[in-house]
Amino acid sequence: MTLTRHLPRALAVTVPAVALLAVTACGSTDAAPAATPVTPAAVSEQQPGNGDAGTVTATRLSVDAAGRAAQAALAQCRADGLGFVTVSVVDRAGNVQAVLRGDNAAQHTVEASRAKGYTAAAFGANTSDLADRAKGDGATVADLPGTLFLPGGVTVKVGNASIAGIGVGGAPDGNADQACAAAGLAAIEDTLR
Repeated sequence: MTLTRHLPRALAVTVPAVALLAVTACGSTDAAPAATPVTPAAVSEQQPGNGDAGTVTATRLSVDAAGRAAQAALAQCRADGLGFVTVSVVDRAGNVQAVLRGDNAAQHTVEASRAKGYTAAAFGANTSDLADRAKGDGATVADLPGTLFLPGGVTVKVGNASIAGIGVGGAPDGNADQACAAAGLAAIEDTLR
């Protein structure tokens, strides 16, 4: 009961403080700057923050490249008679950039494809190559939340840096998932720089 009486007062203080922090962190409340035009390049780079040595840039796939990779992966699965899979393209942090759920793909394939893509992106290696790391007595990397060490995830690299992952889930064999994900990478590989 005490909490409910003090909640409005806490919100009255907290909400403006959060808004003030957001304005301070994001800059002026003036009109929003013009949107950055979308480039046809497969990889787009975020702009550095005012030359401040405390910021970094992040390279990621463009929306067009992520879409092409997902389409190519699903097309390969369909050609292999596996149209009931889900394909996810994620950035290195595991944020979904594109997802295609095939006809009759079960719900669990959505999360499986995302987790395989994230695992490949985060570890910078294909999940089929990472499976041995998940074995052993006691805790292993397989215990990390959001990861899935089953074949079906491929890493997308620019140079030696992993920037994204393509994950496929739902085929009866993880190696079939892996082949579809590899087809997605092949569709955009020549545009990565």
